[in-house]
Amino acid sequence: MTTATAQLTAATATAQRHLLLNMTANGSLGPDGEDLLIVQRGEGPYVEDADGRRYIDGLSGLYCCQLGYSYGPEFAEAAERQLRELCYSPLWTGSAHLSAIELAERLSRIAPVDIEHTFFSSGGAEAVETAWKIARRYHAMRGEPGRTKAIARRGAYHGLTVGTLSFTDEPGLTEPYGPPAIETRFVSNTNRLGLAPEFADDDVYTAWLLAELEVAILGEGPETIAMLIAEPVQNRGGCITPPKGYWQGLRALADRYGFLLVADEVITGFGRIGEWFGGDRYGARPDMVTVAKGITAGYAPLGATLVSSKVTEVINRPGAVLNHGYTFAGHPLSTAIALRNLEIMERDRILDNVRGLQDDLAKRMAALKDLPIVGDVRGTGFFYSCELVGDLDDGGFSSKARADLIGDLIPRRLREAGLLARVYDRSAPLVQIAPPLISDRAVLDRIAAIIAGTLAEASARI
Repeated sequence: MTTATAQLTAATATAQRHLLLNMTANGSLGPDGEDLLIVQRGEGPYVEDADGRRYIDGLSGLYCCQLGYSYGPEFAEAAERQLRELCYSPLWTGSAHLSAIELAERLSRIAPVDIEHTFFSSGGAEAVETAWKIARRYHAMRGEPGRTKAIARRGAYHGLTVGTLSFTDEPGLTEPYGPPAIETRFVSNTNRLGLAPEFADDDVYTAWLLAELEVAILGEGPETIAMLIAEPVQNRGGCITPPKGYWQGLRALADRYGFLLVADEVITGFGRIGEWFGGDRYGARPDMVTVAKGITAGYAPLGATLVSSKVTEVINRPGAVLNHGYTFAGHPLSTAIALRNLEIMERDRILDNVRGLQDDLAKRMAALKDLPIVGDVRGTGFFYSCELVGDLDDGGFSSKARADLIGDLIPRRLREAGLLARVYDRSAPLVQIAPPLISDRAVLDRIAAIIAGTLAEASARI
């Protein structure tokens, strides 16, 4: 056994004994179970594991590493400069620090219209929790404390805290933890697969979605709804884009019935679909925007809830206290890194790279629809998924096909070919990609080719 192999074996054994991974069957890892991928270094759009194998990081870590892995020295310089000046100071009871102030101002310049204020947190779930608490505070201060319910979309995901789990309707995530903390009504997302042919028309589909939503609002009682939360492009369920006019319709209903509209941009923000905020592509005008992940390009943890003047004019009344906060919200190190990230993205024209290559990627991904196992391809920018269909008459997978293909062959072949992508093994099996925004045409072509070869082999086994 080589020294490197011995070190890897030891690290795997140590992880099995001491490390609990997120969203993982931890008891299935180990020498007699599933392999543990230990990522050791990165460069450009690539990462390398502890065995020295190189992969295209087709998921940008977990939708975080917008700039890939070659900007470490620049971020290290920004971090060192900040740490030499100030290692920590809370945003608490009348105290702030300069990098948080500068970042809040910088975000206001790129945020959607009327979004002027930022409440920092440590990540996406905290940002969503913050949006909920601000919504409740806003309505209570306006004399409507009975607005205690939320509206979210089926199949969506907005975080794993007890509060944010309320906005998710997947029993596997919610039932182990008891009844939801927030009463939530779920409405349709914007996935057209399997719907009637007339819904291919945007006007028809948008009208149907908004009519269903309005029925839900009236059924719950408009005076009980505090907010509606939705992603501009829904991640869970596979990069589900909205039809034309949908976000404008959400705005109109929010105005008509008095609830707040929240755009969850934890994944779609900071260039993922070629705009600073994904909602900009669809004409979204939210009251609040939640962000994390790409705000620091994965170089430090940070989340934020961006809040409109309409809301802050109420909650910032003289003497009113916003009784909410997190110890490490807006940490000086994280905000300094976020500022450097925005600087790099502008300097190196990262959004232009996505805009310039997105049509080519769209064509390569659309070609996958010709494969028998592919039921649909969805997405935009550098954010795509293939929804898979199986061996059953209704397009589903038998237990054997699901285990053989979704559970084994597809993820194994993708990794063997040098691609890290997301393979869902849930009600709608998916292969999803979200490559670093610095990827060039050759990298994107290689991603599409690996997926095509893998799914062609899987198709032959259906």
